[in-house]
Amino acid sequence: MRAVDLIVKKRNGGELSESEIQFLVKGYTSGAIPDYQVSALLMAIYFGGMNFEETAALTRAMIGSGRTIDLSGISGPFIDKHSTGGVGDKISLLLAPIVAACGVKVPMLCGRGLGHTGGTIDKLESIPGYRTSLSEREIRGILSECGFVFMGQTESIAPADKLLYALRDVTGTVESIPLITASILSKKAAEGSDGFVFDVKAGSGAFMKTEAAAKELAESLVKTTRVLDKKASAVVTAMDEPLGRFVGNLVEVRETVRALLGDIPSDIGEVTYRLGARMLMLAGRAGSIDEGAAACRSVLESGAAYRLFVHNVAAQGGDPDFIAAPEMLEPAPRRFEIKAEKDGWVAGVDAFKIGNAAVLLGAGRAIKESGIAPRAGIELVKKRGEEVERGAVVCSLYCEEGLEADEAAALARAAYTVSDEPPESRRLILYEMEAS
Repeated sequence: MRAVDLIVKKRNGGELSESEIQFLVKGYTSGAIPDYQVSALLMAIYFGGMNFEETAALTRAMIGSGRTIDLSGISGPFIDKHSTGGVGDKISLLLAPIVAACGVKVPMLCGRGLGHTGGTIDKLESIPGYRTSLSEREIRGILSECGFVFMGQTESIAPADKLLYALRDVTGTVESIPLITASILSKKAAEGSDGFVFDVKAGSGAFMKTEAAAKELAESLVKTTRVLDKKASAVVTAMDEPLGRFVGNLVEVRETVRALLGDIPSDIGEVTYRLGARMLMLAGRAGSIDEGAAACRSVLESGAAYRLFVHNVAAQGGDPDFIAAPEMLEPAPRRFEIKAEKDGWVAGVDAFKIGNAAVLLGAGRAIKESGIAPRAGIELVKKRGEEVERGAVVCSLYCEEGLEADEAAALARAAYTVSDEPPESRRLILYEMEAS
C-alpha cells in the first residue's frame, strides 16, 4: 500500500476503506508519511468530501492514535454536549451541573478559546486554583463524586488530531465538514460517553456563518456518531449576537453563578434547557423536550445544580469561597463606556465584532502563545430589541491598567446597530436533528 495511490484514489472521487485510512493515519503519526503527501490528501478530501463511513473510519483511526478514558465501574449513563464555539457561550458551565443534578454523568472534554470565540477551559481557569489538566484517576474520582467533570485534552488523547489540525490550518482545509467532524468526534469519543448532543452555532460569531452550513455540519456529526454506535442529536442555535450579557472569562463565570442562583438571562435559559432536555432524552431520563426542560428548571430552582457546581470547583482544585464572594468576581478595574449615538432600538449586536473586541482587551488570544487577562471582558448593557436614548451606555469594556482600548472600543461601537423601529423577534433555536 502506497500513500500516493490513495491520494490519487481520493482525488478521483474514490472511497477509502477502513484499512487504507488506518494506514494513512498511522503512517503520518509515525512519521513514515511526510507532510506534503498528507497535505495533498487533505486537499483531495476538501474538494471531494467523504461519506459517513469514511468519516467514521477516519475518526476511529484518530481515536486509535492515542488512549481512551476508561469509565467502567462508574454508574452511567454518560452524556456530553459539544458546542462548535461562539461568543458569550458559557452554556457548558451551566449545563453540566444541571444535567448531573438530574442523575446523568457528564464527562466534558473542553477546549481553550480559538480566535474570536471563548473557551470553557479559559473561563474555568479564571477561578483561582481550578485545574482541568487531570489524570484518569482524578477524572474518574471527580465524575463519581460530582456527577460531572471538566477536562482538557491531554497529549495522549487523539494525538493524530493535533498533527492533522496543525496541517489543515496551514493548507486551507480547516473548513472541510468531514475533517471538522472527525476532529471533534476523535476527542469526544475518547472520553467514554454513551452519546452526545451537538450545539452547532450559526451566524456572524460562529465558524459556520450560515444556517445551511451549520445544518450540514450537524448532520455530519450526528450521522457519523451513529456509525460509531453512539447516540447523538443536534441543535443549530443562532450566534449573530452574544449569549447573555457578559463576554470574557471571569465575567462569564459570574454570570453563570448568578444563573445557577436563579438569575438566568432568557437567551441562556432557552438554549440551556433545550440542550439539557436533549441530553436527558439521550440518557433515557426524559421522554420529551418539555419533560426534560422541566427537570432542568427544577434542579436549577431548587439550588441542586448550584451546590454541585460549588462542589466541583472544590474537587478540581478551585476556591469555592471565591465564587461565593461577589467582590471577588468583579471585572478588571479599567472601564470604558460605549454610548448610543441616537434614540431608538438596538437592532443588532454583532457577535464577531464583540468577540474580537474582547480578544483585544485581553480576554482571548491574538496568537496561540498569548496570555489571558482573566478579568478582562465586555458587558452588554443593552441587547437586541431594547430601547435606548442618545448618550445612554449600551456597552461597557473592562481591561487591566495600562492597556490601550481604543481599537476594542471602536469594534464594540461598530457592533451596535440602532434603528428607528423595534426589530423583529429572532429565533434562537434554528433547527433540530432528532436522535434515532
